[in-house]
Amino acid sequence: MKISEKLHQAHSDVSSVRPCPTTFSFEFFVPKTSQGVQNLYDRMDRMYDLNPIFIDITWNAGGRSSKLTNEMVYTAQSALGLETCMHLTCTNMKVELIDEALDKAYKSGCQNILALRGDLPLDGSESTGDFKYAKDLIKYIRTKYGDHFNIGVAAYPEGHPEEEDEMRTLHYLKEKCDTGADFIITQMFYDVDNFISWCEKLRKIGIEIPIIPGIMPISTYAAFVRRAKWSEIRIPPHFLEALDPIKDDDFLVREKGTELVSEMCLKLVRSGYVNHLHFYTMNLEKATVMVLERLNLIEAIQSHDTVRGAELPWRKSLHPERVKESIRPIFWQNRKYSYVSRTATWDEFPNGRWGDSRSPAFGDIDLCASELLRQSPKRAYELWDTPANLKELSEIVISYLKGDLKSLPWFDGAVGDDTKVIVDDLTKLNKRGLLTMNSQPALNSVKSSDKVFGWGPKNGYVYQKQYLEFFCHRDIITKLLSRIDEYNLNQGESSPAIISYYAVDLAGNLTTNCDDDDINAVTWGVFPGEEILQPTIVEKTSFLAWKDEVYRLFSEWNKVLTSSLVEIKDQQKLQSFSNMMTEFSQDFVLCNLVNNDFVDSNSTLFNLIYNLNLDELS
Repeated sequence: MKISEKLHQAHSDVSSVRPCPTTFSFEFFVPKTSQGVQNLYDRMDRMYDLNPIFIDITWNAGGRSSKLTNEMVYTAQSALGLETCMHLTCTNMKVELIDEALDKAYKSGCQNILALRGDLPLDGSESTGDFKYAKDLIKYIRTKYGDHFNIGVAAYPEGHPEEEDEMRTLHYLKEKCDTGADFIITQMFYDVDNFISWCEKLRKIGIEIPIIPGIMPISTYAAFVRRAKWSEIRIPPHFLEALDPIKDDDFLVREKGTELVSEMCLKLVRSGYVNHLHFYTMNLEKATVMVLERLNLIEAIQSHDTVRGAELPWRKSLHPERVKESIRPIFWQNRKYSYVSRTATWDEFPNGRWGDSRSPAFGDIDLCASELLRQSPKRAYELWDTPANLKELSEIVISYLKGDLKSLPWFDGAVGDDTKVIVDDLTKLNKRGLLTMNSQPALNSVKSSDKVFGWGPKNGYVYQKQYLEFFCHRDIITKLLSRIDEYNLNQGESSPAIISYYAVDLAGNLTTNCDDDDINAVTWGVFPGEEILQPTIVEKTSFLAWKDEVYRLFSEWNKVLTSSLVEIKDQQKLQSFSNMMTEFSQDFVLCNLVNNDFVDSNSTLFNLIYNLNLDELS
């Protein structure tokens, strides 16, 4: 969606009772290392929960190939579901490279471009590219793509370092706007009075498009002074008076800096020229979050989430070929990255089968080890250590279930509030030798507006079947599945089963009471004037693909910790960890159970397992 349209949508519902809300966005730059990119994706994903209107990603940062900018835009749009604006500079850029960048942005679903001239060569020579000014790039984009892209331009409230005449600088900005710009994002500043005066001048010369101020939070004194000097911007005296005495205390600087920047933002909003704030995050999180908290914007935006549309119980992709995606296997509900990558080339996407095993593309995944695990070796060691036996491995999962850990090798994010209903039972299973993976409780007619379980349009009701996924020893699974078969017969039903199951080992030996083409909806919603939506399913093809991925996750976890990429002093424990990982993959079976009686209590599946003598079997 275009930024100008999103801003209009967010700010159009204004009344004396509900004033115009202040919205915000984030800028990220392209890291210099592949692991830095991976870690930034995790940070961007966390900051998604703050509900920014959009993010933007800089162009060709650190001298790296501009292709990485395109890749990050694609990931942000497709896997993270973040509305993304791509920086595009034209200095030293041949038209062929511009075309390639625009084509990739177009195909990824990106509709927003920040068109920039970019820095001239350091030797003082002219650009060797096919475009001299940002207005030339804007004109080219409009000629080739019409109104597809929303185009933003940069502006300098305190003047451009290459032009001393203020009126000429304003004239150049007016030219860019008249050529086809839709919004303005400014350079960082701290002199709010000058900014407001500058906005008055823009309106007087006929610039009516949205003015978005660039806000640079203060994290350390040295960075604050360095960035201001580099950008040639004025620091108001009261900033220096407040920060100079505490400049050697980073904690106090960030606290006082948050106060100063927040006061600046409040004055901007009250001026009437600004209703949106754009934060230069510098790929950091805390300083920006502190300002948003002080401005009370996080709660305000989160409560405004219904405007964004919580249409499904998982985050939608913004890729044009996937934006209408309305169904997802539960195995990937919490692994959006690998899910998007794995299914991108499945021939029959998205017809409901989520991949045909006859397709030459089926089962292929080209993610490297670090991307699959989602953590660097050092971070994996810090998070999960080196569990030397099943008990220690289970304790990691229990710590996650309690909220002490924010991720697991097979989960991208923290445990959800919806899981907390069954967290005590999941904990018991882990203590008794079953390693729980992805599970959900049963729901019977919960209002779609419910803060924990609700999703979809207003005035609807949502439902879930209880779903339980876990690893257990192969000696246990035979007895457990026999117990379930017996239970189904006692209910007077054998096919279709009241409790359905899939169980598979590393070699692919599958045991199930489902037919090959069964597709079992485990989440659905009923809404006024619409068909019943069934967004989450269980079926054989995707389960087997998930099996490949989750076993590989254990293998990669073992591989990265036993490599030379991380220093681990206790080599004996490390060897025990490696042996345990190998034995686990050989002896443990991945299993899922679905209680198709959705009005049944959540205790049924757990009781079937508790009634087995797990201690004796394990």
